[in-house]
Amino acid sequence: MSSNPIFKNPRAEHNFAGRSCSITGVGSYVPERILTNADLEKIVETTDEWITTRTGIKERRIAAADEFTSDMAAKAAERAMQMAGVTAEQIDLIIVATITPDMPFPSTACLVQHKLGAHRAAAFDLEAACSGFIYGLEVGQQFIMSRTHQTVLVIGAEKISAIMDWQDRNTCVLFGDGAGAAILQHRPDSHGLLTAVMGADGSKAELLSMPGGGSRCPASAESVNSRLHFMRMDGKETFKNAVNAMNTAAHEVMRRCEIDITKIKCVIPHQANQRIISAVGDRLHATADQVYVNLHKYGNTSAASVAIALDEAVASGKIQRGDLVLLVVFGAGLTWGAAIIEW
Repeated sequence: MSSNPIFKNPRAEHNFAGRSCSITGVGSYVPERILTNADLEKIVETTDEWITTRTGIKERRIAAADEFTSDMAAKAAERAMQMAGVTAEQIDLIIVATITPDMPFPSTACLVQHKLGAHRAAAFDLEAACSGFIYGLEVGQQFIMSRTHQTVLVIGAEKISAIMDWQDRNTCVLFGDGAGAAILQHRPDSHGLLTAVMGADGSKAELLSMPGGGSRCPASAESVNSRLHFMRMDGKETFKNAVNAMNTAAHEVMRRCEIDITKIKCVIPHQANQRIISAVGDRLHATADQVYVNLHKYGNTSAASVAIALDEAVASGKIQRGDLVLLVVFGAGLTWGAAIIEW
């Protein structure tokens, strides 16, 4: 493994028997249909100017009626597998992070396994809302470091349009559909995933939720009529908590690696709102060139957000081998997390 004097590797210090875990392939998929702000003006009482100035979003992708979370997840996975040079038979484990599974059970990961033909792989879903991809990376890398598995596929995928209340302009303008994926493997000449932090605060669960559909509020005529099967959000409180949590998590992973923001080549924050992205960037003292933003094209794709952005940043050449990348996320739960990767 190569040495790098600009940072400390916390995992190397605390996991003496473990091995490094790298992302060897990334891929993403977004649906063909584009829903612009002008289109939304015809659906709810809003304007392009209102949406753009408050969120930074210009358009988002919407999955077709017969296109599901598992379909998008499988397409993103195939692209990540191609980049990594991995076949379906080589995949040992599939983790799908999502809040919009095809159905409550079986897991979407099992459906993806079948679509890919990855018949050797174990499969399960993980729910951490918009923080799901980093949670998935942290869980997946444990299997690589412990030598339990050789190849782990982590996917963030969402069909948020399926749970969107198209009568609520405060939420329906924000979200879109899509999927992003990463292949995790040991790469001898790389430190890979250096460190990650994850956090949660269940006392604020009501700030962002979908009340209906679970054991607390099973589907009924009353729950449907009360629109309980759609997403609900307290935007003001969510914003405040997101900025604070993302800032704290990002500083903590940099502290662990004994670096400051100047050593980070690319910061990829959860693509939720331009105001949140800007506020987090300012608190980190990151330059505009460091912070990757594709929010204007896709809106908030929840667990797929940073995965899609990571794939695009790599494809554009913004991230090169050996660069340090900071991922930072926040979602319902409340949940949050950050990770530093040596690419």
